[in-house]
Amino acid sequence: MELLALPAFTDNYIWMLHNGQHALVVDPGEAAPVLKALQQHGLTLTAILVTHHHPDHTAGLKALQSGHIPVYGPRHEAIAGITHMVGNGETLVWQGHTIHVLDVPGHTAGHIAYVIDHAPHQAHHDPIAFVGDTLFSAGCGRVFDGSMDQLFVSLTRLKQLPDATRVCAAHEYTLSNLRFAKAVEPNNPDLGAYQLHCEALRADALPTLPSTIRTEKAVNPFLRCTEPEVVSSALQHGAKDASPEAVFAALRLWKNTF
Repeated sequence: MELLALPAFTDNYIWMLHNGQHALVVDPGEAAPVLKALQQHGLTLTAILVTHHHPDHTAGLKALQSGHIPVYGPRHEAIAGITHMVGNGETLVWQGHTIHVLDVPGHTAGHIAYVIDHAPHQAHHDPIAFVGDTLFSAGCGRVFDGSMDQLFVSLTRLKQLPDATRVCAAHEYTLSNLRFAKAVEPNNPDLGAYQLHCEALRADALPTLPSTIRTEKAVNPFLRCTEPEVVSSALQHGAKDASPEAVFAALRLWKNTF
């Protein structure tokens, strides 16, 4: 099974998973990159997953639908073209792989994520999490029609996934997020090495994603709200107290204007 990040717009990724014959795509904001990849690899599109309603994740749906492709999307959001509305705790099966649906609201009120358990016969066993705009490498999404409390809970939930889980976020924001992370936690030794790694990838026009839950726990300030330096920085930027929820809210508001 091969995982591809298809660039779209200026900084989006449409994720494609395929087995050499059948393909699944996640959040197709544009149809053209998907159609090009299908042709290049000789693939048939057999499923589409959508995490939330924003147009840069959904605008390609109409052009990709042929009337028989199942399109899965969040139960609590109105999205034209969704054929199967799904929510927390439900599972899908695609090409022998079980896909778990998680509610991860906050960026939007009905945002969901999809976690794929790789089948035992696959060479690479690590799970894959398609997290949309909830979690980015070294960052997280803005709050739109969800709430700050929802986003904190959602990130806490994603943090509990196995460390080896590959995090497939929908935007290439890593380097800008790392600049903020270093302002929050300048003495975190993991940040410098990760920044050099990501800068090298971008210099070769390669994605910094997928990341892993292990990496995010080491470098992402929004997952490190109990670390002393993160707490101290948040208190200096308006956190009402040192609780993880208050630290998170202060960081998110600070990032909005960073």
